[in-house]
Amino acid sequence: MNRPLRKCKAPGCLKLTAEGWCPDHKPKAERKESAAWHHLYTNPRFGWKRRRDAQLAREPFCRSCAGHGLRVQATDVDHVVPHRGDLRMFLHGELQSLCHSCHSRKTMAENADAFRGGNGETR
Repeated sequence: MNRPLRKCKAPGCLKLTAEGWCPDHKPKAERKESAAWHHLYTNPRFGWKRRRDAQLAREPFCRSCAGHGLRVQATDVDHVVPHRGDLRMFLHGELQSLCHSCHSRKTMAENADAFRGGNGETR
């Protein structure tokens, strides 16, 4: 079946295509590296929700903000040393409470460092 041609979905692109995106703007079907271990957080067998709730009860304020003299409510629980899918590190690694902003900043820095191959961590 032939589909009618339409403008590419990319803003400002005037190329016509039947697939929604022209070849120049077609999104890459690339999966994030972190998606490979997302199941560790969602599988009840690993008890992440219970561990997360216990960590936030133990340390209700952002550890990073506290280091700057601020008292900000923590919303996220972070592995101090990134586990990168290692089950032993996921289950037994040290946790810290962070606000969402600090957690996002730390994660972006870790991902950039891992992409550059820094710290000897595996990708």
